[in-house]
Order: sequence, then C-alpha cells, then structure tokens
Amino acid sequence: MSRAQSAWVEAHLGDVESVRDMSWNLVASIVLHLRGRGGDVVVKAGDETNHHIGREIDAHDGWTRPLVATGHAARLIDSDARERVLLLEYLPGVLVEGTDAEGHPSTYAQAGALLRRLHDQALRTDAEHETRANARAVAWLDGEHRVDAAAAARARGILMADPAPPVDVVPTHGDWQPRNWLIDGGSVRVIDFGRFAFRPAATDLTRLAARQWRGRPDLESAFFEGYGEDPRVPERRRMEALREAVGTACWAFQVSDEVFEAQGHRMLAEALTAF
Repeated sequence: MSRAQSAWVEAHLGDVESVRDMSWNLVASIVLHLRGRGGDVVVKAGDETNHHIGREIDAHDGWTRPLVATGHAARLIDSDARERVLLLEYLPGVLVEGTDAEGHPSTYAQAGALLRRLHDQALRTDAEHETRANARAVAWLDGEHRVDAAAAARARGILMADPAPPVDVVPTHGDWQPRNWLIDGGSVRVIDFGRFAFRPAATDLTRLAARQWRGRPDLESAFFEGYGEDPRVPERRRMEALREAVGTACWAFQVSDEVFEAQGHRMLAEALTAF
C-alpha cells in the first residue's frame, strides 16, 4: 500500500495484525485480512492504474444492500475513492473454487438465487452498451496477445459488423463464478464487486457457461432453479461469448496467466464456431 493508504488504514484500525494476504498477485491491487481493535476486516487497495476499487465502492453504494442484509455479502465499513482504498467486514468461509462445493448443485442453486436478488433491483435500457462492449473487445485485439492472426481477424470482423442494438441492463457483479463465492457451513456468500457495472443480466452467466457448466448440465439446471428464467438471448449470447473469449485470452496473456490464457483461446475457438 502507499503511505497515504497505510495512514488511512491505521487511522481506522489502529495497530493491526496481518492475518493473511489474499491478493491474486495478477493486477495492481492488494487484499489483506487484518485483525484490528474492532475485529477482523478486509482491506483492499490499488494503485493509480486500478479501476476496480472505484467500481467496488459504487457497488456498495446501495446495490449490495439486499445481500449484505442477509449476511451474503460484506458490509462496506468505509472507503476513500481518491486514495483507492476500502475497508470491508470480514466474511467467514473458504473459496468455493477448488473445493467439493464447486461441483455440487446446491452451490449453484444458492448462487443463482443470490444473483437474482442483485439483478432484480433495477432495469434500464442502454442504447450504447453493445457498441461500447464491442469497442473494448476490438481494443483488446489491438493490444498485445497471442491470438492466432486468422482468428483475431475473424473476431474483429464480427465485432465491427455487429448492429449493436439497445439492450436492457441491470446491476451486475461482473465476475460471478466460484472464485468469488465463499462456502461456510453449506451457505454461499459473495465477494469482490470490483467489476460491478450495469450490463445485460446474461453477462453474469458467461464465465460459468465457459467453465463450470461444461459437461455439467446438472449444475446449470440447479443454477436456474435458484435464478429463474434464463436471461440469455441467442443472438446477443453469441456476441457476449465472443467478447468474453477475446478479453480472457488477451488479458490473461498480459498478466502472464498461461492457464487462463489457454482457456481464453479455447473459448474463442468455440465462440467463432457459432457464427
């Protein structure tokens, strides 16, 4: 953390004990489990390139309230958007990813019900969302990556030819998957709203469909038992899958995550077969 961030944390917590560094070490941010005079807390901080702290603060400005009220998301204790630092209550549990719970239908039924509570808070029509999303995907392809030249050219052509119609958008998490779910005594909780934004509801399903639901229709079915009607629209579903694949492959290359990059290349090959 910067000197200013450390001073801010100290002013809130006094002397603290570091319990665990929970950072992913892939982006310019730090996530710490600390123990201070008020008990256990989580501190998140980022440098000047980090845009996730601001998004998480936006998410906690009312939109996480239905989940916080039932203990399914952490309460924001305080934040400083200018210094890019925030303080959250600590939630008990372990990450679902990599545990037996990742393959259990009840996990997905709970996750579906929680996501529906987030999505149901607001509905807007955004005439420019798809245009912006396509432009971001093209920008990824304009940067450094290891996407095959022919695949990149085809993806670019599809993105630039897309009519990009107006779409309905809702408050979305942006990274709804087991690495951002906690399991504690069989109950699922949600963490990390650093990609919060208003998007089509279906965008919160793309990462699950690309990984956990592959070959596991029981998990997908359980999710919709909790969530309700599938919000995915076939034509826009193809475009979202393409954009997600491009972003995954390019971002993972830039942060040197070779496993995730390989997943992105596989996602891109599959996405292009839909066109």
